[in-house]
Amino acid sequence: MKVTVLGAGSWGTTLALLLASNAHDVALWTYSDDQANLIRERRENPAFLPGIRIPDSIRIETDIERAAHLTSMVVCAVPAQFVRSAIMPLSNFDFSQTLVVNVAKGIENRSLMTMSEVLLDVFKKLRNSGLVTLSGPSHAEEVSRSIPTAVVSASVNLDSARKVQSAFMTTFLRVYANDDIRGVELGGSLKNVIAVGAGISDGAGFGDNTKAAIMTRGIVEIIRLGVAMGAQPKTFWGLSGIGDLIVTCMSKHSRNRFVGEQVGKRRKLEDVLKDMVMVAEGVATTRSAFDLAKKNAVDMPITEEVHQVLFEGKDPQEATNDLMARGAKGEE
Repeated sequence: MKVTVLGAGSWGTTLALLLASNAHDVALWTYSDDQANLIRERRENPAFLPGIRIPDSIRIETDIERAAHLTSMVVCAVPAQFVRSAIMPLSNFDFSQTLVVNVAKGIENRSLMTMSEVLLDVFKKLRNSGLVTLSGPSHAEEVSRSIPTAVVSASVNLDSARKVQSAFMTTFLRVYANDDIRGVELGGSLKNVIAVGAGISDGAGFGDNTKAAIMTRGIVEIIRLGVAMGAQPKTFWGLSGIGDLIVTCMSKHSRNRFVGEQVGKRRKLEDVLKDMVMVAEGVATTRSAFDLAKKNAVDMPITEEVHQVLFEGKDPQEATNDLMARGAKGEE
């Protein structure tokens, strides 16, 4: 299969490597001429995936239209808040017979659209049945080193989900198929907000009990909003829900947990983000999740407190105290 991967960050590069190892014809697109030249010269992506060789068979492109010409599958690995602007040059491409796979985990701030909605909004000749989301607990640092991992391929059309499942399956990456693309996207996006909260707890010096409470009650919030937006509750107990939540809240590789931890130590958010090469999707998604909770009249107290700590200067200790002081209620 001819495959175009848009976005040469750590995850996009990892997926390009994986697809090439499955004998697909792969082009990896980056907007940066400097990054493209460096990868071509060194056959490595040192800023995002140091130490991992990129085979000569993977073409490195900076012309997005040339990269996507007559491709069978487009994999969109651009950070969520930049997806729309990145793919706009392809808005009139005929993708009616093309599989378009989203792997970004976020919700667009301005429109409050999921990434599949953004893709359908921009790609005028893309069928809903050809759109797939691939998500789950899958740090690039581990997948690129063939560490066993499981993810989920979701589409309204199970045939499309299974085609992507087949394209990505390896001896170390197990892919499950699912028809609840809304739930898979929301699970993968909203867990980043809870991971920021878990990091804030770590940075503020709280313990394992606190983090367990944040994770457990966090998945409740995710389900509440997901169901209100039309997702299936069972999806959130799977890989894109509780699975991704666990790894993102606990892992040393988690950028979202790291950002929260630094803010919990009372570093300014802008200073933390300025020092990072990679994007922590949970920061922008916190804004979207906060707005979606209000729009759908869904109670999301952890999300609200994370929003106040990140964007309103609230002290992490005060935020925790306010969560603990909420009125008594039954577990749900």
